[in-house]
Amino acid sequence: QVQLVESGGRLVQAGGSLRLSCAASGGSFRDYAMGWFRQAPGKEREFVAAVTWLGGRTHYADSVKGRFTISRDNAKSTVYLEMDSLKPEDTAVYYCAQERHPIQFDGGSNYYANGATYGSWGQGTQVTVSS
Repeated sequence: QVQLVESGGRLVQAGGSLRLSCAASGGSFRDYAMGWFRQAPGKEREFVAAVTWLGGRTHYADSVKGRFTISRDNAKSTVYLEMDSLKPEDTAVYYCAQERHPIQFDGGSNYYANGATYGSWGQGTQVTVSS
């Protein structure tokens, strides 16, 4: 079972930038797609972004498109989420997740936005954006 550990969350002003990291250990990394989700207080968890197993394709929620960038470094078993032009509504706990069963092709936006696609989750990192 892979372990996922997120880092990089902190308090930032609106308009600022952050880079989140998610380091994987104890399991295979390069064969699996990776995703980022977030959950704000009192709200359901929502999809943010995903990257396919080799990093060739990415998918984003409409709310972050053009502001966030997901990437991965398979040599370091790490996935990143670069967040720019942050807004107060981006405040949430951010979680990374690993695909449950590697399909090794682009499954499409609906597939990656579905939480059930993922079998391993990190503990989360808090991002707070002040206005």
